[in-house]
Amino acid sequence: MIQLDGDSLTLGDVVKVARRFETVEISEAGRRQIVASRAIVNDVLEKESPVYGISTGFGDFSRIFISREKREKLQRNLILSHATGVGECLPEDVVRAAMLLRANSLCKGYSGINLSTVETLLAMLNRRVYPAVPAKGSVGASGDLAPLSHIMLVMLGEGQAFVDGKLVTGAEALAAADILAVTLGGKEGLALINGTQVMTAVGCLVWQDSVELMKLADVAAALSLEALKGTRTAFDCRIGRARPHIGQIGTAENMLRLTEKSGIISSHANCSKVQDAYSLRCVPQVHGASKDALRRVEETLVVEINAATDNPLIMPDNGEILSGGNFHGQPVALVMDYLKLALAELGSISERRLNRLMDSHLSDLPAFLTAYPGENSGLMIVQYTAASLVSENKVLVHPASADSIPTSANQEDHVSMGTIAARQAREILENVRYILAIESMAAAQGIDFLAPLAPGAGTGAAYKVIRETVPRLDEDRVPSPDIYAVYQLIANGTMLEAVERVVGPLAYGKTCSE
Repeated sequence: MIQLDGDSLTLGDVVKVARRFETVEISEAGRRQIVASRAIVNDVLEKESPVYGISTGFGDFSRIFISREKREKLQRNLILSHATGVGECLPEDVVRAAMLLRANSLCKGYSGINLSTVETLLAMLNRRVYPAVPAKGSVGASGDLAPLSHIMLVMLGEGQAFVDGKLVTGAEALAAADILAVTLGGKEGLALINGTQVMTAVGCLVWQDSVELMKLADVAAALSLEALKGTRTAFDCRIGRARPHIGQIGTAENMLRLTEKSGIISSHANCSKVQDAYSLRCVPQVHGASKDALRRVEETLVVEINAATDNPLIMPDNGEILSGGNFHGQPVALVMDYLKLALAELGSISERRLNRLMDSHLSDLPAFLTAYPGENSGLMIVQYTAASLVSENKVLVHPASADSIPTSANQEDHVSMGTIAARQAREILENVRYILAIESMAAAQGIDFLAPLAPGAGTGAAYKVIRETVPRLDEDRVPSPDIYAVYQLIANGTMLEAVERVVGPLAYGKTCSE
């Protein structure tokens, strides 16, 4: 059971709730903070002075005063009118993460919401009510208004939700989970949807997957190093000490551990080749820089998941109500764009290694890794697929945060597009998984041609798990199922688990142990 207080949620907690269905409750501190904040709002509601979001309209309508008897309708209408999302629905883990993050933010005691409303949101989460949330429609400032509104519609008995995989109405979903719909009081609608939780939810899950993927990029590179008879010299710890970026040092250590006791590499220790091409020799510098970028992403997400991101904020110390801009998604937008680039570069250098495996002039392996050229094309066209994905990533990597379109009659005249950046990061990650799967599959085929020489401890473990899933290619067959099978080994953690079982946990970014 994870307890929310608005300050101590971890990225690991987010993953547990989103993907492993860990249950959640409000801590005693969180309850006190919510109740104290709501008392301040209740006091304001008794007065006739204009306070944004409590007794005024929203956005450009903030100039319009709302009388006391219309304020509940104002909050309900806010949710209804802002549910404007389009496109395919966000996956369940993203929606669950967004619900968790919104509840945690409300527990900080800056939002003025009723305790019972937060409890209803968590009841939906714990009882696996999964609101149907269209993925597109947020500009990432004033928060994720559209997608959060689709989540909160279900709390009102409106909208749609998935229950046991079936799409039903919000009212049916609540009834199935034995949850009563809420009636929103003053400021509650705004407190529920004015935040960065959807972009942050996507970002948290992409971050988690990226940690594993960056380790697997090292595994794929090590497999290619073996197949291409590369040298371990470039991974000497002294090189890293001369330029001590944490990611570079950790990656070089990974490459050494993965290829330790390699019969293949030992067989050409005294060959005439002085150095390898950049896509092999510069793995620590390129992969390491991506890992360093990922640590910067982590820093921002850790702050954001424990932040109050709505407006106005209720100051708990003196009850002052301040209008500000914590809903603006720029911090998340920038790091998501950074993560897009970091991931795309892993795919770019992977495809270059793959190209070397295909080209017999560069690899000293049979052309396109087939023993029977001409009548068989071998793995020729898998490189086309990788090249296509790399090219697609080059389009997706354009920074979403570089764009801004004013909204709400220019009241909101600069927006972050952070949710777009986060969704693009997720798409790039999927493409890179496929690219690394193709490289790993091709490298395994290359290692087959070097038998009876054996790869290293870690590369051997990766090779074994690939060959247990995908047999060696002798005669041409349809490659797509093989690519997907290796992709699954990457996506579900099987390959990384097999490797780390042999060599221990791979470095995500630690100092050289030598």
